[in-house]
Amino acid sequence: QVQLVESGGGLVQAGGSLRLSCAASGSIASIPDMAWYRQAPGKERELVAAITSGGSTNYAEAVLGRFTISRDNAKNTVYLQMNSLKREDTAVYYCNAWILGNNYIGYDYWGQGTQVTVSS
Repeated sequence: QVQLVESGGGLVQAGGSLRLSCAASGSIASIPDMAWYRQAPGKERELVAAITSGGSTNYAEAVLGRFTISRDNAKNTVYLQMNSLKREDTAVYYCNAWILGNNYIGYDYWGQGTQVTVSS
């Protein structure tokens, strides 16, 4: 059984910063890809940032230059540092990971989501 547990969401004023964390636990052989998605009210879930086990990253244009994704492979944890937050960043943020279990079969996992609210 694999779980993704997120933390770090909350309420912040525009221009402020937050750091999200997501730790994977369970029967894990490796985690090739980890990512953060977000879903605002009335909108579809969208990719925010992604990172491979080798450290290659990809960002949505809306967060480029403001958000930084990183990971600690030893801790099976991915982070999202969010700076210069805007009201339009308000959403539920979800951690996503493609995880190879001990049988080396891959599955796609999601965290429970953490609310980020940016006030003006």
